[in-house]
Amino acid sequence: MSEENRKKLILQASDISIVFGGLRAVSDFNAELYQGELVGLIGPNGAGKTTVFNMLSGVYTPTEGEITFWDRNNRVHVVNKKTPAQLNKIGIARTFQNIRLFGNLTVADNVRIALHSRRRVHPWDVLFRLPAFRRDEAAMSLRVHHLLKLFGIDGKSLELAKNLPYGEQRKLEIARALAANPTLLLLDEPAAGMNPQETKELTDLIAFVRREFNVTILLIEHDMNLVMGICERILVLDYGHVIASGTPEEIRSNPQVIKAYLGADAAAEMEGK
Repeated sequence: MSEENRKKLILQASDISIVFGGLRAVSDFNAELYQGELVGLIGPNGAGKTTVFNMLSGVYTPTEGEITFWDRNNRVHVVNKKTPAQLNKIGIARTFQNIRLFGNLTVADNVRIALHSRRRVHPWDVLFRLPAFRRDEAAMSLRVHHLLKLFGIDGKSLELAKNLPYGEQRKLEIARALAANPTLLLLDEPAAGMNPQETKELTDLIAFVRREFNVTILLIEHDMNLVMGICERILVLDYGHVIASGTPEEIRSNPQVIKAYLGADAAAEMEGK
């Protein structure tokens, strides 16, 4: 990554917390994401990782703190005040741990739906099928084909999404997220349910997406081989608090991280070696 890209801040979470019925699920979470980075967010089950994602993507509104996002034109947006659809338009897209495709629609139509937020035609153009509408439809079809081809599933564009193998459904979900040309892509456990071969292909795919689309990626993942092998920087959550931040090498040997994952005895044993 170039020094220029490294210095371009695109998202800043400042002391964000969220409370559900008296339970403080995430407390004073701070993070900065820079253009072109690939950052991992890890932690034991129940640590608050998906809750953080839901705040960054507009699903939840933080009880405290502020999330700031800089779009491709360097305009500043306060994420707390926007809906997921509004955030998608300005450049934040996400996938989910449980695949959320439109199973009874075709592969192509799943991607086409994501492109509608980028349409610039007037309703009259659509109603009367005017030339502007036809040009827009043609451009959308080319974009859909291009995305599916990049992900190697263009030959299945007319199949129903629910009939794709699991690994290809994951590919389709990521392709759909990228259709809106985001600056920031949030991947929520993309390797969940995958076998080792599919996980290897996914690792290569994430690296390809980052390179091809010049997108910043923040991912949640339990597969430590994937996280340690692909992320430049890792944040570790435990009970809603950030307990560590650093490179994979720093995180791998951090006693607090070992304690969170393996317990106090394991951490003490590691420190004694």
